[in-house]
Amino acid sequence: MTARLIWTSIVCVVVGLVVSASAIGDGAHGAGASGVGAYTSPPPGVDVLSGHAPDSVLLSRELYARSDEAILVGRDALDDVAVRAAVERVAHDKHVPVLAVTPRTAPSVSDELRRLGVTTAVRLGQVDGVADSRVRADLDDLRGNAPRAGTAPLVMLTRDAPVDAIMTARSAARVVEVPVPDPRATAESVATMAAVASEPTAVRAVGSAFGTTDEFARRVEQARDTPQLPGGGQIIFPGRRMVALYGSPDAPALGPLGRQGIAASIDRVRRLAADYQRVSAEPVVPAFEIIASVASAEPGQGATYTNMIDPEILRPWVEEAGRAGVYVTLDLQPGRMDFLTQARRYADLLAQPHVGLALDPEWRLEPDQVHLTQIGSVGAEEVNRTSDWLAGLVRSHQLPQKLLVLHQFDTGMLEDRRTIVTDREELQVILHADGHGTPDVKMETWRRLVTDLPAGIWMGWKNFYTEDKPTFSPATTLAVRPSPWFVSYQ
Repeated sequence: MTARLIWTSIVCVVVGLVVSASAIGDGAHGAGASGVGAYTSPPPGVDVLSGHAPDSVLLSRELYARSDEAILVGRDALDDVAVRAAVERVAHDKHVPVLAVTPRTAPSVSDELRRLGVTTAVRLGQVDGVADSRVRADLDDLRGNAPRAGTAPLVMLTRDAPVDAIMTARSAARVVEVPVPDPRATAESVATMAAVASEPTAVRAVGSAFGTTDEFARRVEQARDTPQLPGGGQIIFPGRRMVALYGSPDAPALGPLGRQGIAASIDRVRRLAADYQRVSAEPVVPAFEIIASVASAEPGQGATYTNMIDPEILRPWVEEAGRAGVYVTLDLQPGRMDFLTQARRYADLLAQPHVGLALDPEWRLEPDQVHLTQIGSVGAEEVNRTSDWLAGLVRSHQLPQKLLVLHQFDTGMLEDRRTIVTDREELQVILHADGHGTPDVKMETWRRLVTDLPAGIWMGWKNFYTEDKPTFSPATTLAVRPSPWFVSYQ
């Protein structure tokens, strides 16, 4: 059964950044300002509306069958805080649409005013391009439409959607805002989808940024059925930043994570995340980056130059972190093994919703190389095979999006970087800059790595307690441009 049949009565209109249009719900019936039949009853199902009309017009078409009144705003009219507050109050309390008029939008707005049967309009600012035959009114003179009977529709907006679209949505519906056009983006949006799952619900997405109808319908279902990440939601960025302790259990020489036990490490990284929260606009989630396979100077069994830690040794760290709301990445230093072979050994841990994967090419050797003599590297084909397997794990276990961290400080470490696949929906790819030294040296490494950065890659940063001179503060770290979204400490 398709999502179009499953979701059947409460309307969820989702408004994105991309301006689009549809003629759904254009039936002009009802008595407008009398409030009788002022609202549409959109057909059931999941759909993505696309076209060329402004978002506010799309919402007006979707939410209103008729309205004798409307509020028209000219360019910059809502920049005044007092005017904006007044318009929002009246639109919400009296249930009338708000439509912004510019030379580009005027034709669509004019068509919508005719469809609604508007006879009285409030005009704020310079409103050109629409007919002047309608009665002019002040905000407080509007009679408005009667409140909607029954359960109000649900409108999900991107946080930077046009102001008139936001106001029109709030005039006739419940509103949930998300940072990106995805119903899985936040704890609130996920909870809302879950809350209406037991009710027949129609879902609308406005804007091609939400994907095709089938793609959007699948994400709505995923929002209902998928565990959430630490900090809420099911996609990693931009709804959060992460700050991590790096290292391996009971190995203090490898990083600060191994210098205390599990509980003390959780407490330490929470305090570190709190330091970042003071300077971050986004929620900051504490994290562990646990070295699961450790590069070795000795050949070892099979001459692999790597020691894989038993997953059962790591399990208490992973599970306690999950209970504490700490995200975990398992870091691989594979020596002469390949990344995919090692990743598969940790599949059971990676199947947990709060666990991602980190690949460290510095420690990926060719058959004739040894650590500390050569700097390792990995080709895009091996990275892509590993990410394809990891994405499959996400799908098969119905998991939230996973973090895939690619460590780099030298341009040769990631061969053919341009051909690394970065658009797997199941994964969020981070390029983690591992340079250390003075600020000038670190920034030179950073500039080199972000040059020609492939699309779809977010940036990460590493601070060193001893090798950096000095160690960057949280404020200095987040002031780096582009701003890093994953910060680890070694």
